Amino acid sequence: MASRAGTVAQPQDLVDLTALLDAYYDVSPDLSDPGQRVAFGTSGHRGSSLKASFNEPHIVAITQAIVEYRAGQGITGPLYMAKDTHALSEPAQNSALEVLAANGVNVLIDARHGYTPTPALSHAILTHNNNAPAGAPQADGIVVTPSHNPPGDGGFKYNPPHGGPADTDATGWIANRANELLENGLRGVKRIPVADALAADTTGKFDFLSSYVDDLPSVLDLNAIREAGVRIGADPMGGASVDYWGEIGERHHLNLTVVNPTVDPQWAFMTLDWDEKIRMDCSSPSAMASLINRMSSGASYDVATGNDADADRHGIVTPDGGLMNPNHYLAVAIDYLYRHRTGWNPESVIGKTLVSSSIIDRVAGSLGRKLVEVPVGFKWFVPGLLSGEGAFGGEESAGASFNKMDGSVWTTDKDGILLALLASEITAVTGKSPSQLYKGLTDQFGDPVYARIDAAATRDQKAALGKLSSSDVTATELAGETITAKLTEAPGNGASIGGLKVVTENAWFAARPSGTEDVYKIYAESFKGADHLKQVQAEAKALVDGVIS
Repeated sequence: MASRAGTVAQPQDLVDLTALLDAYYDVSPDLSDPGQRVAFGTSGHRGSSLKASFNEPHIVAITQAIVEYRAGQGITGPLYMAKDTHALSEPAQNSALEVLAANGVNVLIDARHGYTPTPALSHAILTHNNNAPAGAPQADGIVVTPSHNPPGDGGFKYNPPHGGPADTDATGWIANRANELLENGLRGVKRIPVADALAADTTGKFDFLSSYVDDLPSVLDLNAIREAGVRIGADPMGGASVDYWGEIGERHHLNLTVVNPTVDPQWAFMTLDWDEKIRMDCSSPSAMASLINRMSSGASYDVATGNDADADRHGIVTPDGGLMNPNHYLAVAIDYLYRHRTGWNPESVIGKTLVSSSIIDRVAGSLGRKLVEVPVGFKWFVPGLLSGEGAFGGEESAGASFNKMDGSVWTTDKDGILLALLASEITAVTGKSPSQLYKGLTDQFGDPVYARIDAAATRDQKAALGKLSSSDVTATELAGETITAKLTEAPGNGASIGGLKVVTENAWFAARPSGTEDVYKIYAESFKGADHLKQVQAEAKALVDGVIS
């Protein structure tokens, strides 16, 4: 933990916006450097113009690749486009519009010239496609956001007609084609000036906010929140949900206060994250310090919430528990929803990532529901959410979504606004805070201790970790307990986890290589206390190092 973590950012911490925007237009990537090529992670292409990893050539090449991809897939409906409040998001959206208009793609941008949360875009795509006649052209979308990343970063993500993150087949094709276009000096990229693109007949407007906010009663019991008078403090954290929260309160007559309506592309009001960087991570106690302090100082909210820049993540702060660990809140949300959503398919399963807490497994067992454990990445939850067969999907990184009251799909991307409002519904219906309810779950199932650490690894070692098979692990015990499973594929769907998970009766660890740094991540949990967790972590590192060295 750095010394200034949790304190308000100082002038030296702020990004130089002039340099950032100049670099977006003036700097071209060096394609001999892998870090400057187009690369799609679990949430699209990300980088910074100051590092030559997110610049205008990247965006026009990616957009042209998306145009060609959707044409090859027969996707001819409107393309919905959203942007968040990062400084690079607006110029990137403009660059993309130049290419989309030149290619004759019908594009719908925000009717209010504002910011659009990722879940509002997913909701718009699904609403269009579900309401369209059979055989009608399908819609898809682009979200311009690096999510919770620092102010100097940019991000660009493609959502196909299913409304969720594109799978690796799609992103791999798009990235390869974009890099090919870059290598050819952008020959093959069609483009017109942004003024002409905005005025084009193919560029239209869509009211993302009304479409999303007015449909919330189909997925949440807002009447219960209103009648109970739950006092809500919502902090958009300078992100795309800023106008949404005020409208949610007004349109649905909730006792809701927008704690901080400031939008500042430098995020000068933020408290620094654990490493003294500005990062809008609503699951981080350091980044959420202002809201936590407000609650601990007697703010009159029953529930306070935070969202990251594109509002696909949630942070829940309660008067009695402070900022909830995302795993803890997921367990509470699952237990509540599967007991109260009587319109859901009684056979619908519970989806979680393999690095989420095992208390979810125990909750699922008590509910009599099947648990489906998948690799990291929200894309794995898309089929279940669409069909209703998996009415809830959640990640340990504070990202989740769930289906409407009648079991039909709400979003197929993470929805931080939805999960934040659910905390108020839970409080209204049960009369208890989510943190109080979590204490009840630990009384019943045990109190797990969970942590993630990073360990140094070379590129070759990371590659070796990603290619492990269970037979490569010869150990039979972990921290004094017999190993019951060695997983390199997710038990829920058989997909590769890109690493290793080892399980015992009361503990587990998972090791995965970082996609951006020379480290691998060790996630670990123990139901036998903090000392046992440290033993698990130490033995996990030794085990992994022994296999990949």
